[in-house]
Formats: sequence, C-alpha cells, structure tokens
Amino acid sequence: WIETYFLFLCKYFNKRLRIYYRAAILYNDLGGFYMFYHKEYIRPRYEETDQMGVIYHGNYITWFEQARSGFFRALGYSYKQLEDEGFWLPVIEVGAKYIAPAKYDEEVYVKTSVGLCQGVKLILNYEVYDAETDNLLVTGFTKHATTDKSLRPVSLKKKSPQVYELIQDCMKKDPQ
Repeated sequence: WIETYFLFLCKYFNKRLRIYYRAAILYNDLGGFYMFYHKEYIRPRYEETDQMGVIYHGNYITWFEQARSGFFRALGYSYKQLEDEGFWLPVIEVGAKYIAPAKYDEEVYVKTSVGLCQGVKLILNYEVYDAETDNLLVTGFTKHATTDKSLRPVSLKKKSPQVYELIQDCMKKDPQ
C-alpha cells in the first residue's frame, strides 16, 4: 500500500515527489525483511533496440550503471563524492539473466539493492521491470572492488566508516 500511496502523491502533487517513491525502505511483516532499494526509471530509446525490435542485451548493463549512480544519489552519497574522497568502484564482474524483452518506448524501472558489502567487495543487485505491468524482465548483478585512484584495494570499513555504515544499513534485517 505504501507504493500505491506514493504513486498517488506523485500524480496528485507533482513529479518532484517521485524521488521519494524511487528510493524506499521496505518492511515485510511476514518475513521481517528490511532493505533499502532504489528505482531508476528509463524510457528505452529507438537506438537501443536491435533488428528484432527489442532492447539489445548489452544495453541492460548500461542501465545497471545508470541505476547504480541513482542508487548512490538516493543514499545521499554520490559517485562523485566517493571519487572526490579517493575511492573508486571498478566493476570486476557483471551478470544478467534475461527473462522477457523490453521494447522501444515502453518505460521500465531498474530496482537496485545491495547484495553484499564486505572487505573490499561490493555486490549490487538489479531487477528490471516493465513500469506499466510490473513484470520482471531481467535480473542482474555487478561486483565491484573498492580501490583508491591507483586501483589498489581499499577497505571502506577502515578508510571511510561513514560510507561503509551507510551501505551496511541498506542490508539491515531489523529496522532501528
């Protein structure tokens, strides 16, 4: 009901409220599951389609990157801030499972959440949904190393406890 309420607010007032809808903390009474996620809305462009009229598979990886940047902005800590503090998050592995195709001009959203933040490793999970039907189209992940600008591994927990705690809070099982 929370998502429905925020959608109502977005339509009733203005689209500026949509930012609150895109980044949410969920609590499910049945499973006690609590986590932060971000929704990045994307309207596929014609140039992103292939000859079959569906989104070319490689473009989903680009959408993951766009959603990852939006995820950190929604946390209140942008990629630029990380870089300004001397941290990089190079992708060391990426994967995707294609369930159904996205099509030209049919809005989708990429739901981004933290899968793991441990040592010098960060895993982000992605789910791409059709925005109109909420049908799941693609699942995926990116695995990142946390490094300094010369690509040497750096522990966020040791070098930036504030950022580390922010990311850890995204995976809490019980709300504080």
